[in-house]
Amino acid sequence: MAQAPITQNPDIRFLGKQLGDVIRAYGGEALFRRIEYIRSTSVDRHRGIVEADAIDAGLEALTLDDTLAFVRGFMLFSMLANLAEDRQGVATEPGADLASAVERLGKEGVDREAIMVLLDQALVVPVLTAHPTEVRRKSMIDHRNHIAALLQLRDRGREETDDGEMIDDSIRRQIALLWQTRPLRRERLYVQDEIDTVLAYMRDIFLPVIPALHARWKRTLGERAPSFLRLGNWIGGDRDGNPNVNADTLRYALRRQSEVLIGHYLELIHALGAELSISTELAEVTPEVEALADRSHDQSPARRDEPYRRALSGIYARLAGTYQALTGNGPPRPGTVAADPYENPEALREDLVEIGHAVKKGGGGTLANGGAIGRLIRAVDTFGFHLATLDLRQNADVHERVVAELLKVAGVEADYLALDEAARVALLRDELAGGRLLWIAYADYSDETRSEIAIVQAAAEAHRRYGPQSITTYNISKAESVSDLLEVHVLLKEAGLFRPGTGETPPSAAIMVVPLFETIGDLENAPKVMADWFALPEAAAITAARGHQEVMVGYSDSNKDGGYLTSVWSLHQASRALAPVFEQAGAAMQLFHGRGGAVGRGGGSSFAAIRAQPPGTVKGRIRITEQGEVIAAKYGTRESAAANLEAMASATLLASLEKPSLPQKDFERYSAAMDTISSAAFTAYRELVYGTDDFRTFFRQFTPIAEIATLKIGSRPASRTKSDRIEDLRAIPWVFSWAQARVMLPGWYGVGHALKGFKDQALLREMLDAWPFLQATLANLEMVLAKSDMVIASHYLPLVEDQAMAQATFGSIRDGWQVTHDCLLSITRQTRLLEKSPALDHSIRLRLPYIEPLNHLQIELLKRHRAGEDDPRIREGIQLSINAIATALRNSG
Repeated sequence: MAQAPITQNPDIRFLGKQLGDVIRAYGGEALFRRIEYIRSTSVDRHRGIVEADAIDAGLEALTLDDTLAFVRGFMLFSMLANLAEDRQGVATEPGADLASAVERLGKEGVDREAIMVLLDQALVVPVLTAHPTEVRRKSMIDHRNHIAALLQLRDRGREETDDGEMIDDSIRRQIALLWQTRPLRRERLYVQDEIDTVLAYMRDIFLPVIPALHARWKRTLGERAPSFLRLGNWIGGDRDGNPNVNADTLRYALRRQSEVLIGHYLELIHALGAELSISTELAEVTPEVEALADRSHDQSPARRDEPYRRALSGIYARLAGTYQALTGNGPPRPGTVAADPYENPEALREDLVEIGHAVKKGGGGTLANGGAIGRLIRAVDTFGFHLATLDLRQNADVHERVVAELLKVAGVEADYLALDEAARVALLRDELAGGRLLWIAYADYSDETRSEIAIVQAAAEAHRRYGPQSITTYNISKAESVSDLLEVHVLLKEAGLFRPGTGETPPSAAIMVVPLFETIGDLENAPKVMADWFALPEAAAITAARGHQEVMVGYSDSNKDGGYLTSVWSLHQASRALAPVFEQAGAAMQLFHGRGGAVGRGGGSSFAAIRAQPPGTVKGRIRITEQGEVIAAKYGTRESAAANLEAMASATLLASLEKPSLPQKDFERYSAAMDTISSAAFTAYRELVYGTDDFRTFFRQFTPIAEIATLKIGSRPASRTKSDRIEDLRAIPWVFSWAQARVMLPGWYGVGHALKGFKDQALLREMLDAWPFLQATLANLEMVLAKSDMVIASHYLPLVEDQAMAQATFGSIRDGWQVTHDCLLSITRQTRLLEKSPALDHSIRLRLPYIEPLNHLQIELLKRHRAGEDDPRIREGIQLSINAIATALRNSG
């Protein structure tokens, strides 16, 4: 069936023209014409007007220098198209706002009181991570954001900037800067670089946006809800497979976060002092504000009749002292008086609330709607003195080795690693029951053990300095047993973060230990592990004191282990099976979803994913990782950040309070069907990836994984070990590599085999119509299929040395794709992919003509590079092509 022609939105057309003018101005007319020929020819090929040979002819005419310029041009067009689409709301769902959620719930009989009860204990947290999938330099993203701000001015009918420059000229200038900005990093990233990069988002985006959203929600709800939307961070505390993260990076991350945050508070208080010019000659002032003013010791004659300003001078002085105490540096703007620092955020909040209450009393409540003081109080509620809660994470194997060494050196147990699970649990419980410590400062320990002890000591120091909200969670990768959780408690005890019970005082843990269940087997075993954990009296006491317990579920490794369908179904089933375990333990369950950008790593719509969670598993509390290119895409501007954060909050509200869409009897039928389908998909996936001879060789030669490893996009290695086994490969390069070759195998392989083999096709259609889980699952699958291209992928085959093996393996992949494609269209009753999703269809089809030439150039450059050509422009061209394809595909990592 012929597809409708691709029509661009006005922003894409405008930005594309500006980019063309820049290429012509800086690259010359000849380069512009070569690039324009390839662009228009590729567009015509996708419209069925010309054959593929016409594109090849244009590509073959490019010199190496022209190739680099061409790739940059297509990459920049994709970046600008992404910007234009984000402005049009392509990435957000209709109704994904709190007002719509409240209205929807009201129609179901859920009143405002029930909503407020939920929000009183709710927690919604995006957790920013440094997972290396963002290929663009921060400089490129900054120019993009400048263009976004200029386009907003243009939307308002403005022709000039505040500086008097014509807006269209300013946009062209930013695009010219993009054209002349080196897209690739030359130096490797360090953890401190990653911390500083994410701090820019925290400062410029999250600090202003989260309080503003809470203010909007107060108007929607008619009353002030607690600060349930907060910010989390892994960067500086995630040590799993990254030897560059240590106690120093932990201290650096927390110090810099506090520096940014309190500097922000100081600026707000300075501005508030300018605003609150209220004179006692014209207004009454509460005794509490008068007392604050007197305690400030501000003796300025100019402010003698202005108690708010004098009070704020005192608050500013105390906060400036806090800045110096927590960061070791003087504040950016010294105060006019000296004062002792605040002991904690609560003390600062009390002073601000006194001012807020006083402001509201006069004028019949004219100044009672919050304003700057209300936003500042909300910020202190939300961010404290720490800005973002910093998680710790480490692999269970490391904890095992460290605890074994501690026990051996202390003379408690010579060979802990040889003990079975029951013996380990008994021994660890004995250690946790007493006050004795294992760490001996002068003993000879391995570097690993010293580093891990230094981490928990730094965490204890952070609690004393920044407060307990600075670090609340310790995540355990590869958690498989109760002993994995107990080992971390033993380490926390060494720093005073776990305290044994004494007499009537129960044991306590200042940091919550969270198991991360990643593989298919781990997910299936998760309910048993948690039931065994809650059965321990000390675990039950810790959980009861906290009121909730978190469990993290991993999308990445479960996908690499079992394929897309089995991964998402295992996560769904594990979440559902955990609910009664928590209910029996009397604990609230808090799920932490370890999602990536690509569908193979849990990507796709957060709004749809949260709403598709099993009934009874959200209950107002959820945390979700945000990483790599997703951070820039979702939180690159304040507008997009507000939309995406509100989508998370509204989806959480709906998933918690909406009536289940499925009767239990229907879910049981659907669940049985999904068990059958998942099993068949798992078998097909495992047979290909782990059961095919030389599949590992095929993957490493067919995709540009080796070349991806040369990109300076993260501080951690691509593999946890030096092994080249797929099992030991990080999930990010696994997914990223398949995306570059346009196969995107982790997002669909095995699904077609399973759907084709399922006999009751009518049941599948019924399930799709009625079940949010299957709707979200197949929507993400459809997007991946639309972005993949087996014809383009086949051009990567000559990169594989053993052609017989390559043809056979790729034949299985191509056949699997076709079966998946055909089955999906049959179930969804469509004649082509994305027929029922026109906005997404348009977005993807707009990009395809720009990606195909990049793939062809990448293949040619890979051939030359692997043949031994050492021209540095070839390596640069490969890296640029990776960057450009990832930008065009958007969620490729």
